[in-house]
This record gives sequence, C-alpha cells and structure tokens, in this order.
Amino acid sequence: MSSQDWLLREDLRDLLATAELTVEGRLSGASNTTLRCVADTIHGPLHCVVKPVSGERPLWDFPNWTLSRRELAAYELSEAVGWQLVPPTAWREDGPGGEGMCQLWIDEDPARSQVRVVRGADGLEGFLHVLDAEDGAGRPVQLLHGTSEPIVRLTVFDAIVNNADRKGGHVITDEHGRIWGIDHGVTFAVEEKLRTVLWGWAGEDIPEPVLADLERLDDLLGEHYDPVDRWLAYDEREALRERIALILRSRAFPLPSGRWPAIPWPVF
Repeated sequence: MSSQDWLLREDLRDLLATAELTVEGRLSGASNTTLRCVADTIHGPLHCVVKPVSGERPLWDFPNWTLSRRELAAYELSEAVGWQLVPPTAWREDGPGGEGMCQLWIDEDPARSQVRVVRGADGLEGFLHVLDAEDGAGRPVQLLHGTSEPIVRLTVFDAIVNNADRKGGHVITDEHGRIWGIDHGVTFAVEEKLRTVLWGWAGEDIPEPVLADLERLDDLLGEHYDPVDRWLAYDEREALRERIALILRSRAFPLPSGRWPAIPWPVF
C-alpha cells in the first residue's frame, strides 16, 4: 500500500505507536541508529523508520538524548501550521532499542527530485540556482532546487524550526509527486544554526498565503501549545516563537547569517 493510501487512515499514528515491529535493516549512512522496520497491522504491513534514543550520537551543540524528541516537535509543528510536510511520526516507548520515534517510510521517486546537482543547468525550468561548485573531477556543477509551493513552505518551515541540516536527500518526492521533509533531529536550537540547500529565494518576499499561515500558527502557539512544547526545553520553545515573530516582521525569506556554514556537508 502506498504512503498516500496510508495517510487516509485516521489510525495511522496509533499503528506507528503500538503495532508490533520487525527490524528489516539499518540505514548504514545515517549518523545515528536508524532502523527500517515493518509494522504488523490488521490492514497489512506498514513500513516505517525507527530512531531509538539509545542510538543517538552525542553532539556538542545539542543536549544529549533529545534528537528523537525534536523529530516529534517538527512533525507536530508541521501539522499545527497545516502544511503536513513531515511524514506521520509517533513516539514509541517500546521500539527496537527502547524509546524513540517511529515515522512512516516514504518511497522516493528519484526522477522527481526537487534538489539537484547538475552540469549545464541553463534553461532548466522550475528550478532556482543556489550555488556553483566543482565535482570530484574538478568539473563545474550547479546546485538547484525546485520552486513548487511545498518547497516554498519547506523553506520557511526550516527557518522557523532552525534546521541545522537540510540536505538534498532530506527532501523527498514520493510516487504521487507529494513532497516531504525528513530527518529533523537537529532542529529547534536556541542559537541560529540554519543550514540548508534551499536558499534560492534568500532575501525575497514570502508569499502572502504562507505568511497568513504563519500568523495563524503564531496565534495557535500562544504562550503554550502542548503538542509541540512537550518535546522541547523552555528556552527552545521561546526561541521558536521569536523566530516566527521575526519572519512575520521581515516578511522575507532569511539570508545566511555568515556566522555558521550556510550549506550542509555533504550536500546529499
């Protein structure tokens, strides 16, 4: 069953949180323990990703054992603003490796990729230029990203969650053409850490419908909004609200700060 079919089921997150899981394998390229699992449900097998807290690698700039919780905060914030950019994500107390997050697995269609490194990008419609670089053989290449409405929202979403690692491989297009953002473990830091491949609109005006969504989100969060706040420390919750307020004042896509590398490495 496709991811879109599963999304029509109201009990999807309950299944992710409670169904019996079988580990199919481990994603070898992931920095932290990331398991591909299959959930045994009455509706059939449901593929998912599990990131146990016990498998998180300590980082110097994030509190230990908080990365899975940030994944939940990112999902809940995406739902709160109404953009549904993050695949359904649930908390499990009894997953493989103990407590941690469980997220719907999205099958990617590489032909629809919204982030590309190409040679000779002139005339490529529907994409914005981010930077020029060289490949391993010293040949010139360009980093590009798409311009669809979901990419606009994902760019703004990364700014408000302070995403420190939006690589190209973290922007997935499924078989139906729906765009998803994944891997939000290093988000919601208090200090500015935005690193992303989505800089094509830097400094330009944010579309009014997106700003209207942010205004509604700002009202919804208020001083406390438990679905998001429960996963974050107090200073992180306050910083989130300050970033939203800053964007609403500037009404523009952020610019690189110059105090932190603007592009994640590797790009993919």
